[in-house]
This record gives sequence, C-alpha cells and structure tokens, in this order.
Amino acid sequence: MQTNQIDLAAFGPEHLEASVNLSRQAGWPHRLEDWRMALALSQGVVALEAGRVVGTTLVTAYGNDCATINMVIVDEAMRGRGLGRKLMDAALRLAGDRSLRLVATTEGLPLYEKFGFKETDRILQHQGVAGDIAAPVETEAAAMADLEAIAELDRLAFGADRQALIAYLAKVGEFAVIRRGGRVAGFAALRAFGRGEVIGPVVAADLDDAKALVAHFIARRPARFLRVDTIESSGLAPWLAAQGLAHVGGGVAMMKPPTAPPADPVAMTFALTNQALG
Repeated sequence: MQTNQIDLAAFGPEHLEASVNLSRQAGWPHRLEDWRMALALSQGVVALEAGRVVGTTLVTAYGNDCATINMVIVDEAMRGRGLGRKLMDAALRLAGDRSLRLVATTEGLPLYEKFGFKETDRILQHQGVAGDIAAPVETEAAAMADLEAIAELDRLAFGADRQALIAYLAKVGEFAVIRRGGRVAGFAALRAFGRGEVIGPVVAADLDDAKALVAHFIARRPARFLRVDTIESSGLAPWLAAQGLAHVGGGVAMMKPPTAPPADPVAMTFALTNQALG
C-alpha cells in the first residue's frame, strides 16, 4: 500500500479548524476558541500528509525554565507509523532546555515514558451540573488591580511565571479571590470551555479556601455544565463529587525531570487551567 510523505510544519492559525476536527475524532470537547487560546500561548508543529493535517503538538513555554507539551494528537488512520514520536521530537526541540510537564492519556503514556517523563500525580476530571450551593461569604470577584497578585500566587504554586496565561484568562473569563489581611491569598478562574465552562486554575493556601473558591462559581452558575480538572493529591475530588460534579476520567501528570513541590508552599494548586496548559 502506497503512503504519502509526512511533512512537519509550524502550527499556524490556518491549521486550527483541521485541528478541531482531529480533537473531535479523539473524543475531546475542544472548540475552535479553545484551540485558538492554546495556540496564542504556544508554539507548535503540525504533521501534514498531502497538505492535510494528520497530527498536532503544542509547546506552551512559561518563561525560560518550564513548558507544557500538549494537544498531541495523531489521526487514528495514521497511527502505528511513528508519527507520535516525530511530533514529540519536534516538541522537545521547541522546548529547548526547559523542564517539561504534560498530562498523559492512557494511550500516550508508553510513548512519554520512552522519552523519560515520570509520573508525579493523577489528574481527575470532574464535570456535570452541580447542585444548589450557598455562595461563600469569604470570596469576591477580582479586580483588574488584583492580576499582579494573582500571577504571583500562581508562580509560587506552579513554579514558573505564567503572567501571559493569567492575562489571557482575564480577557476571556473572570477571577474570584480570597483576601487575608487585605492581600490576595487565593484565587480561581472561570471561562468558557468545551461543553460549558471550566473552573481553573484554583490556587489556595488550604483545602477549605479551595472549596470556597470553587463554590463561588458554582453558586453563580446554577444549572450550568461545569468542569474542574483537579490534582488527586490535593484532596479536592471527593468534595467535587459531593457537589454533583462526577469523576469522568482524567490523566497522568508527568514531568521531565520530576521535581518535588515546595515543602511548605505559600499557595498550592488545587485545579488546573486545563489538562493542556497545567
């Protein structure tokens, strides 16, 4: 059987609609707007067969120290031809010397392990329409003046500077904060994504504050489809399930090289922006 040559090219806006179709084939909920956000924050590569997009990968760099590899998809008709490895090779070249993070699907896990990624945690995807919940008294809508403090808390929790991501989230969504002593001590973001809206990232000093920040948006989104991608070790998942957001899947959080979180963090990440962006 004759096959066409596969070419790799820089991922550009002209590849977005074809990428949406690939993600739908994979069963992912991403809309064109979700792909557009990912590309705006990233560099990437597409695999082309006779000009048709048959594979994608993005690298989202956070400063010079850290990057996430995401949106790695291979057309199901092209699997078994080493295309996933070629896309990962290209992603690693784009990432340079940065430490790397990703969330692996079950299908992708063996490939990432071959590239030296190690499991660090589990990501639990919770979604659905939550039940009624009282609006917490300790949270409030963030102001534009809070964005610098939000970005600093996120840096402490994530371990890299993500100001560009925080600024983008402020354009397309909204933030809630908790204040302690007049300072921002925790935050959560909400934006449209996939089938409804996603709550994340959620960064707080402790589990109670994280619950309050998520509850802030649940209370204001009655009968709306919501999604939260939480970190298993954070302990937030049982509470999410109790609110009616069912555990429907997730992935394996991986790093290369693996690094331990701070022993006594000022702030901790309880939910991701999404599985692609961390």
